[in-house]
Amino acid sequence: MRNNLIRFTITGLVAGLLSVTAIATPAVADPAPRTTKGPCRYAETPDDPPARPVGLPFDPRHQQTWNTHVVLNTSHGKITMTLDAAKAPCTVQSFEHLILHRFYNNTSCHRLTAYPTLKVLQCGDPSGTGSGGPGYQYKDELPTDLPPVPDRPDRVYYPRGTLAMANAGPNTNGSQFFLVYADSVLRPNYTVFGTIDEAGMAALDAIATGGIQPTPEDPAPVDGAPALTADIQRACVHLFPLPIC
Repeated sequence: MRNNLIRFTITGLVAGLLSVTAIATPAVADPAPRTTKGPCRYAETPDDPPARPVGLPFDPRHQQTWNTHVVLNTSHGKITMTLDAAKAPCTVQSFEHLILHRFYNNTSCHRLTAYPTLKVLQCGDPSGTGSGGPGYQYKDELPTDLPPVPDRPDRVYYPRGTLAMANAGPNTNGSQFFLVYADSVLRPNYTVFGTIDEAGMAALDAIATGGIQPTPEDPAPVDGAPALTADIQRACVHLFPLPIC
């Protein structure tokens, strides 16, 4: 569910009576991408620079294990979510880091799906293209307790109200996430790191009910930009009694 630069060389030419001697200078190697030293090993992605500069998250040896609450103030109301750090500490630490650096503020959720077995709203890319990220990636924290799909041993149900990370393959988590508005069938390849409360589901349902923006090629798409613009105006994390935005 998700995501992707340029190099040139110049050759000089000397003509006529003018003679130029080139002085060779040693090539300067690009610095190695930074990686945090803690258990999450957040790693810079030079080939996929950040859509907004945020740096790498804090990566403590003793990880967060308590739940926190996050509110996405959207154009359709508040979506309140509980983050489960006991199940996905690296993901929760990263998500909080991005919120505290205002990465998600004034962004649009770029993808809505309405397949029979996949019904999600995908957000988290400030570029709005579906390929933007935070300039780093980190490991999967895959779910082990999702209900299996009968007769499909490689699939599980991501239940309505699930909050999970989008990715571009194993261990490529970044900033994009999806909110499940109806039970969806997927491989268990996407980190689940929280749930959405009932009031938040009402806002999500309003976006989903609006459908998907038609295109000249497809007047009734089942995958694409939401017909009702779904903007995250501000994201806040409740680490203390008062929200931090």
